[in-house]
Amino acid sequence: MKPVVILGIFVADTGFRAARLPRPGETLLAEGFTLGPGGKGSNQAVAAASAARGTGRGVHFITRLGRDPFADLAHATWAEAGVTPETFADPQDRTGAAFIFVDAATGENAIIVAPGAAARIGTAEPEAKADLIRGAAVFVTQLEQPLCAARRGLEIARAAGVTTILNPAPACALDEGLLRLCDFVTPNETEAEALTGLAVTSVESAGRAAGALIARGAGAAVVTLGAQGALYRDGTRMIHQPAFDAGRVVETTGAGDAFNGAFALALAEGQDPAQALRFATATAAIAVTRAGAAAAMPARGETLALLERLG
Repeated sequence: MKPVVILGIFVADTGFRAARLPRPGETLLAEGFTLGPGGKGSNQAVAAASAARGTGRGVHFITRLGRDPFADLAHATWAEAGVTPETFADPQDRTGAAFIFVDAATGENAIIVAPGAAARIGTAEPEAKADLIRGAAVFVTQLEQPLCAARRGLEIARAAGVTTILNPAPACALDEGLLRLCDFVTPNETEAEALTGLAVTSVESAGRAAGALIARGAGAAVVTLGAQGALYRDGTRMIHQPAFDAGRVVETTGAGDAFNGAFALALAEGQDPAQALRFATATAAIAVTRAGAAAAMPARGETLALLERLG
């Protein structure tokens, strides 16, 4: 079976749960603190590997790390999840880290990312792993590492006929040439608005933003909508998948990554986009009932059980 190959960054997530963010010059006491694995690419790889558990399908993750305890955390995380690391060691910089504020009342989050060594990912990394990318069922990347690396990875995958997914997070200006390399582009509401200039406040407005991305070259767009689920649109159809209720929301940090990893895995298995949308939405629904990001990713059996229970 062809693997899922993901290019992105790993960072160590430092999570602070508090009633609010401090004002400049102010010190607040947190209600809780966590230290764990993060980075959108790494989280998506863990989500995909968890969703693939028991199927025999591989998930590979391409990134750059420092040589430090955070790098050790990365490798331990991938070993537990079943991700095959394709890492480049960087002796000149530290492994990245992220500050995550979690609202104690709602579970909503605000994040600052320092990519560290991963900020030095360039075209050389996807070039060095070109054969792996060409042999993938699905290639996924985001925008936390430099844009040139994402573009080169997408170019290699597209030339080989590999299904390509761009999760445009954090959002930045994307030219039509880049969007034409994407079979699927998967922004959330905020990112969709930043990319298109269209406010995304409802399913209907998400459909308009998705249409704008397709008009600019993307094959299809998936706009994740939090509590409203997700909206899929391609050149011929539009599908709204409502959110699933898997229990009380604890933290939304890993929701988008859970969705993207599961969506990629489902497409690699040959699922229709509508089926993949449903599988990914259920995976994200479970993830938000747990604290953390990579630690919140559900196993395949959990997602299938939720789908069977809810019909």
